[in-house]
Amino acid sequence: MESKLPHLGTSIFTHMTGLANQHNAINLSQGFPEFDAPKLLKQRLAHYSEQGFNQYSPSSGAIPLQTQIANLVKRKYQLEITPADTVTVTSGATEALFVAIQAVTRPGDEIIIFDPAYDSYEPAIELAGGRAVHIAMQAPDYAIDWPQVAEAINDKTRAIIINSPHNPSAKTLKASDFKALKNLLIRHDLLLISDEVYEHIAFDETPHISVLKDPELFARAFVISSFGKTFHCTGWKMGYCIAPKLLSEEFRKIHQYVTFSSFTPAQLALADMLAEQGGHVDELADFYQQKRDVLVNALQDSRFTILPSEGTYFLLLDYSAISDLDDMAFCEYLVKEVGMAAIPLSVFYQNAPDDKVIRLCFAKEDDTLVEAAEKLCSL
Repeated sequence: MESKLPHLGTSIFTHMTGLANQHNAINLSQGFPEFDAPKLLKQRLAHYSEQGFNQYSPSSGAIPLQTQIANLVKRKYQLEITPADTVTVTSGATEALFVAIQAVTRPGDEIIIFDPAYDSYEPAIELAGGRAVHIAMQAPDYAIDWPQVAEAINDKTRAIIINSPHNPSAKTLKASDFKALKNLLIRHDLLLISDEVYEHIAFDETPHISVLKDPELFARAFVISSFGKTFHCTGWKMGYCIAPKLLSEEFRKIHQYVTFSSFTPAQLALADMLAEQGGHVDELADFYQQKRDVLVNALQDSRFTILPSEGTYFLLLDYSAISDLDDMAFCEYLVKEVGMAAIPLSVFYQNAPDDKVIRLCFAKEDDTLVEAAEKLCSL
């Protein structure tokens, strides 16, 4: 059988986690929390399952959860939405991204993405018959070159995908970025997919700028969010997409044939969790900033150059003062000889620069972060 994605194999996350397990290494490669979901969330999950809420929910989402998402959007971004028309609950943010890409991409369309890019974007574009147009961001700033974006737009361009806070660079888009983005979208009548799964994890008292805060941007956008990232429950695979009514209608046409609906007891548990206004969601940035600072402080005596982490739960390190190995070889060396697993940044590029940069995940217990840093400081 001829493969539809012949150039894809085992993901870097599977590869590095497998190596970490094989060598009993500390795993700061794959982006999942080492700690558990909130107690209230687990209690409510058990409650709804015990009470018999175990059948299909509506395809667009359980009404209590849609309502609480709309309440969260109003509180965080001062946008009033009609949840029945605009909020679709999905089986993880990756499903939401896949469905949004299928909804906008026609055969021959070009979709602009920014490298280093989350690895699910391009396969979804290719499966829809489109082509990903890669625009590279450069270390150490990982800033978008908007004149270069303008040059890349042509009559085949259909949409732009942005991600802020950004995985893997841990950078955030600024007001000037959104101004440039909006000018291009309006001038060329393009759609926007905004991957905001780390929206509640922005640091140093600098609020996340959401597309939901700008009516002109939101009018042509799919905004993707993740409960797994927000509530430390990545294994639940729960996310959602917010889009204007007409775009949501197109999104739901495809969503109903991908998963139809998502895990009902979890939806109701998440609705109860969101009803606790403030609390966990509002404390998340401080929680992860503390963990970022633990890792950064523990690495101060290392030979790595630490790149600023403005959001997400990732930290980039430049190892050029330590080794001439390429980043894949260096990460394999770290696992096998140092006992610590990281991710090479080159895997997130179409044409990787010769940067000596690796990504660490600090969604771990403080003791784990300190132990990992001690190993890195030994280099």
